Amino acid sequence: MITFIISLVALVLGYLVYGAIVERVMRPDDRETPAVRLADGVDYVALPTWKVFMIQFLNIAGTGPIFGAIMGMWFGPASYLWIVLGCIFAGAVHDFMSGMLSLRHDGANLPTLIGKYLGSGARGVMLVFTVLLLMMVGAVFVYSPAEILKGMFSSETMPLLSDPIVWVIIIFCYYIVATLLPIDKIIGRIYPLFAIALLVMAAGLLVGLFVKMPQLPELWNMGDMSQWTQAQIVDGKDTLGVIANMQKDPLFPCLFITIACGAISGFHATQSPLMARCLKSERLARPVFYGAMITEGFVALIWATVSSYFFYYGGWKEVVSPEEVTKFMAQVQLADGKTLIQYFTAPQVVNLVCSSWLGIVGGTLAVLGVVAAPITSGDTAFRSARLIIAEALHFEQKSMVRRLMISVPMFVASLLLLIWQMNDKDGFNVLWQYFGWSNQALSVFTLWMITVYLARNHKAYIMTLIPAVFMTVVCTSFLVASPKALNHAELTPWVVLVVIAISVVWFALWLKRSKPERIKD
Repeated sequence: MITFIISLVALVLGYLVYGAIVERVMRPDDRETPAVRLADGVDYVALPTWKVFMIQFLNIAGTGPIFGAIMGMWFGPASYLWIVLGCIFAGAVHDFMSGMLSLRHDGANLPTLIGKYLGSGARGVMLVFTVLLLMMVGAVFVYSPAEILKGMFSSETMPLLSDPIVWVIIIFCYYIVATLLPIDKIIGRIYPLFAIALLVMAAGLLVGLFVKMPQLPELWNMGDMSQWTQAQIVDGKDTLGVIANMQKDPLFPCLFITIACGAISGFHATQSPLMARCLKSERLARPVFYGAMITEGFVALIWATVSSYFFYYGGWKEVVSPEEVTKFMAQVQLADGKTLIQYFTAPQVVNLVCSSWLGIVGGTLAVLGVVAAPITSGDTAFRSARLIIAEALHFEQKSMVRRLMISVPMFVASLLLLIWQMNDKDGFNVLWQYFGWSNQALSVFTLWMITVYLARNHKAYIMTLIPAVFMTVVCTSFLVASPKALNHAELTPWVVLVVIAISVVWFALWLKRSKPERIKD
């Protein structure tokens, strides 16, 4: 528990200390915001600050800080370091500065900002890349809540509600409505309530951890990786076996792809403009953008800790009897073709822990928060995609006809992606991997864009240059090292050195050649 407690305190100090430093770099002032200056009653709508914070938190949360943290703990207590350091020095900075830049460019979307600071070529690439990522987000965040919801109902007593197809249809229909309506009609009214449910869930689990005070992994023991194996059922016996992901995926760089939203996520930069169009004052940007990311870090820490107890120290035995355990577990055939490992999936961990630790009422509220997070991230992903396409085509979005002209083709394409995902038995896992890498690749472009902005304005660009280089290394190394890509982990050290050298030299040459002049904020 010591590492967990230190991590919680570090996140608070990160907001108070480093958050204040980052805020001074951007210097928010009393200029009129897009929500006031460009109010249109559809996307540019001034909302109360507490609502903007709750919506931003819910939009960026999704299943990332929950599922990502659960799967990330397969790599051991190193996950704590990534969540804390990544959140404070990379993710929160990324979210705050992209939000501030959008505020100062009339609520501009990410591809527009990238085009302004990285060039028209980068803008074209990011326009296509971002829209594809957002449609993947929508498809992923339909399937994952559907899996959780169907697990809440018995196939014997409620066969209809235990069918994931039914929930997929319901969620997708909701997406269509929420994407087309003005932001204050659904998002502004019910999203804060869902965000509160998610925070109550996290608080309940936090209390449960301090009441139980379970044995947990500590950073100073992380060298002994034999401790970080998942408790499983192998060949019908209660034993310890190495999880398939730990056998196949190297900690670096796969940990930094698996835990994205709990540390840094490029998807967040597509959501910040939505709330930049709703803020009444620039001075609220730090609590809304930086604060929402720190809050997400808290959620990720709590789920990482819960899952470490659940996996490594037999916590699953408290919620599942030995006779029923195989009903809840997924099966993985290892590379040797002989050993069959059964393990708990992330949605199963969420359902079992919430219902067991928080009781019927608390468990229902917790699952509501966990289900609402991906659903709300999915519909705001589609909303962001609509606005990005509209901005690129110069389509006004005040009329419903213009909104439909963009939304209908987008929903058809997403539906086809969703059908493929559901028909392929491994479709969700494949799509999640593509989403994870694409998500972090988007953060690379965003961080470089912010770095160029800071350099042009003679500000402390080092605070985003370091995360930009690091995430460039992570995304490049993943393509080389991951079994899902080139599968040459032995080349990782060379890839790291080459990418660092190219990144630093390229930026230094650009800085020397361009002698950037200050651009007015």
